[in-house]
Amino acid sequence: MTAQELETALNKGTIPALIYLYGEETFLIERTVHQLLERAIDPSLKDFNFNVFYGNETKGVEILDAAQTLPMFAERRAVLVKRADALKADVLESLLPYVRNPAATTCLVFTGAKIDQRKKFFQELKKQGCLVEYKRLYDNKLSGFIQSEAVAQGKTIDPAAAGLLSLLIGNNLQELSSQVEKLAVYCGDRSRITVEDVRVIASSSKAFTAFELARFLGMRDLQNALKSLGALFRNGEDAPMMIGALTRHFRQLWRIRELLDRRVSQADIGRELNIHTFFLGEVVQQAKNFSRGELGRLFEELYRCDVASKTGGGQPATLMHGLVVGICTSSLAQ
Repeated sequence: MTAQELETALNKGTIPALIYLYGEETFLIERTVHQLLERAIDPSLKDFNFNVFYGNETKGVEILDAAQTLPMFAERRAVLVKRADALKADVLESLLPYVRNPAATTCLVFTGAKIDQRKKFFQELKKQGCLVEYKRLYDNKLSGFIQSEAVAQGKTIDPAAAGLLSLLIGNNLQELSSQVEKLAVYCGDRSRITVEDVRVIASSSKAFTAFELARFLGMRDLQNALKSLGALFRNGEDAPMMIGALTRHFRQLWRIRELLDRRVSQADIGRELNIHTFFLGEVVQQAKNFSRGELGRLFEELYRCDVASKTGGGQPATLMHGLVVGICTSSLAQ
């Protein structure tokens, strides 16, 4: 079962008796667990009909006892097993009879980071219940996620605004959801979230300053790049985070530079790399400011600074200042 199929089933009122949610995207897993529990049990009777266990602490018999207990004053009870990927082999073995014949009056939910589908436990669970994977969203899916979050807040969001927010925050769904909620409040009675709204809300954040630093470096604007760098240090940001943001930005410029060298048109570049037209002209111009040789040396310098910042190989401010000056003054080309 896919995550979308599960959401559709829940919206129709179908509650699985047995389900395992796993994958890298913990935010979506936690959200789905919340939706499951909301629909599975009466909140006013939660104290009687809900148990939580942790895979690294519990024994199979505890889970079995809770799952086989009849609900009190309700149609259903729920049992949640967090960190289920830490359940020992003998515990999984002891749960097999229940997995083959789960109680209809219990919603038993497992959550974990990963599974081994070769194990009998998961083979049987797949037959009798639901296995749902939540993969980390690719960058080209983030705008769609942001738009759905806006709809959930009763708003729509301009595609360019969604694109800017995804550039600022990156693949952190919890933070993206939080920012959309702030934007919805900021917009008040207005139904549409614009690029300017995103700029206003995000302008004081570290993410926005890191985005601006990357932008000024791409433009080789030394004065403004140094101002952004100073603001990041004043806000308490650490060098590895800045280097990570710069690496993502210049990785995109590298891909654009490759396409430019193949004489791909600007419009086709936008389509291939899923860059909104609102940003396309500027990032293409930034890519034109660097040769592929310069970008290669730039990535070597980013790596060197990242290692040095994490191992005490230099003062963070000195490392970042040298990196910024090197990028803006073309000294990396030497």
